Amino acid sequence: MTRKNSMKLIPALMLLAFAGAAGASGFAIQNQTGSGNGNAFSGAAAAAEDAGTIYFNPAGMTYLPMGHNITAVGTILARKIEYKDTGTFTRAGLVAPGGTTVFAPTGDGGDAGGVGLIPAVYWSYAYSQNLRFGIGVSPTFGNETDYEKNFRGFNSGFFAEMVQMNINPSIAYKVNDMVSVGAGISFAHNEITLKQGIPLTSPVPGFMPGGTYVKITGDDWTTGFNLGALFQLSPNTRIGLSYRSETRFDLEGKQKLSNSATLLGLLTPPVVNQDIKASLDMPANTSLAISHQMDRWQFLGDYTWTGWSSVGTVKLKNKQTGAQINALPFNFQDTYRVGFGVNYQYNDKVKTRFGIAYDKSPVKAAVDRTMTLPDSDRTWLSFGAKYSLSKISSLDIGYSHIFFKDARTAKPVVSSTGVLLQTINGKWDNNSADLLSASYNHTF
Repeated sequence: MTRKNSMKLIPALMLLAFAGAAGASGFAIQNQTGSGNGNAFSGAAAAAEDAGTIYFNPAGMTYLPMGHNITAVGTILARKIEYKDTGTFTRAGLVAPGGTTVFAPTGDGGDAGGVGLIPAVYWSYAYSQNLRFGIGVSPTFGNETDYEKNFRGFNSGFFAEMVQMNINPSIAYKVNDMVSVGAGISFAHNEITLKQGIPLTSPVPGFMPGGTYVKITGDDWTTGFNLGALFQLSPNTRIGLSYRSETRFDLEGKQKLSNSATLLGLLTPPVVNQDIKASLDMPANTSLAISHQMDRWQFLGDYTWTGWSSVGTVKLKNKQTGAQINALPFNFQDTYRVGFGVNYQYNDKVKTRFGIAYDKSPVKAAVDRTMTLPDSDRTWLSFGAKYSLSKISSLDIGYSHIFFKDARTAKPVVSSTGVLLQTINGKWDNNSADLLSASYNHTF
């Protein structure tokens, strides 16, 4: 097996289990641990409760027991995405040479959500009392949206899948009783698949049936880093600060038509099967978190900033010539989330959890909201529990329901010559997501 093929095998194995859509805003996947899910991931950069701290704040490894610490996580994600048309505009008559008209489906596309499994695994090792090593493997960004072919937004996009896997070797050092620091390297793989309709159909029988679409695929490996620090202000209070860097992917892949048609003469440049490339900048984020212990109670909170403005317009280009062939405008803005959580140690074996969080969407306005990422502001409501199976093992269960704010779109569909063909006007007013996580933690 070549090195290239072996590197591709890692995300492929994770993809066997992964399906669904992002739980946090944009493409972000917040669901890294069962313990965090029970608190709506509030204060995750200060919690340092299990090996999953490698993702949220690597400095937290210094708070784990001596020896090996392993956390294996699985999250079932069920998301509902239902579109309702509110008056899509479609241009009538000829829009291109050859008597070409606009292909315009009339359905709402059904439920574009679904159910999937998000896996993650973390390992930490205490080399000494002060020095720790670890590694985490998990999806950090992702999205899957799949409408039926009768979807009114067909020409603006009806299928999207993104999975970004992160392999995150990390190190942490306890400077003194008050300060711990940590750092990690991210080996990240991003893979995307998009399907978007060609908004033209020809009156010439057999030339090009309505409903032709392009399928775009691409993938790339890149590297990034993350940093963290924990400050023990008192025996009961600590502050966590973490940063995860922006990552740039130089995606390479293919553009393929859904049939053998070549749209020569109908579009300029013509749509053909070709190799493509594109640059995608996934955002950095910074989190400031606090953990405070009061008898049996633990209070958690955080403010997290994400630099989503790095995701502007993704330009698809011919791999050989560099000529632009398409553009995917997201026009994201930077966002924030705030969270508050409470834990209660009921007895020696059982700890209960509760959390609430508000997560701001990176979508600026209805005109920027895409069909395949109908993102909106959301509120998390979460609860969970930890049960100690023995002195060296425990099980964490966390559940979250995400309430999405009603969202609208007014997305234009423009021909390659700049002619407005459609404006997709619609809304999503009952989107929701449910997340059930289980973590097994083991120390030896």
